[in-house]
Amino acid sequence: MEILTCIKQVPGTSEVEVDEVTGVLKRDGIDSKMNPYDLYALETALRIKQEKGATLKVITMGPPQAKQIIEESFMMGVDEGAILSDRKFAGADVLATSYTLSQGIKKTGNPDLIICGKQTTDGDTAQVGPEIAEFLNIPHVTNVTKIVEVKEKSIVVEVDMPNTLEVCEIEFPCLMTVEKGIFQPRLPSFKLGLKTKDKEIPMYSLNDFEDKDEKNYGLNGSPTQVLRIFPPTSNNEKEVLKGSAEEVTDILVGKMKELKLI
Repeated sequence: MEILTCIKQVPGTSEVEVDEVTGVLKRDGIDSKMNPYDLYALETALRIKQEKGATLKVITMGPPQAKQIIEESFMMGVDEGAILSDRKFAGADVLATSYTLSQGIKKTGNPDLIICGKQTTDGDTAQVGPEIAEFLNIPHVTNVTKIVEVKEKSIVVEVDMPNTLEVCEIEFPCLMTVEKGIFQPRLPSFKLGLKTKDKEIPMYSLNDFEDKDEKNYGLNGSPTQVLRIFPPTSNNEKEVLKGSAEEVTDILVGKMKELKLI
């Protein structure tokens, strides 16, 4: 059995600049970390790997510095990893990102099970996982909160729907996205870090893909048109009100009326 997990390097801080022309985040030179939701996907994959003796791979799309999260995944027990990196991938929306990842997955092999985190902290769309499955033409299930059973040709999972909990059985090959809290993610192992520090991490570009049409990647392949994007402005102004409860209440009511909140 072969499992693949999609992971992403995201900004480790909220102090991120935005390119006013392209509307994309300026990721160069900022502290980065593995997307927190991907840690739950990794832990799920690692537990299935241990139970079934599977091979576990990870794949990420990003600049060469994304190698850091591949190395981190090795320290948790991942067997192989690959980076999809090309200037032509820059500025991709969820559709172009999903398509690029689907092409990368085809390049690295045909996994039985693809596991993704619910979403990313820098996008919060929760669309990439299902769209990858659509591009690969495989079934998928989202909002997975529990692995019930891993069978030879399928997996049984519990899904958290808005009003119900449902149990689904989905045949391999398939994709699923897992919820935060499905398992407690493990910490990286120093021993595994030493053992895997020289492990090769292949990097694939557009020229390595089956589809080499630049119109399907990056900004060119993104139908989403961003009119304006900007970081939130911080407001640290504060005012301390003093007086009796009645006096402070009158002041608060007056300020709320001034701001037209009431």
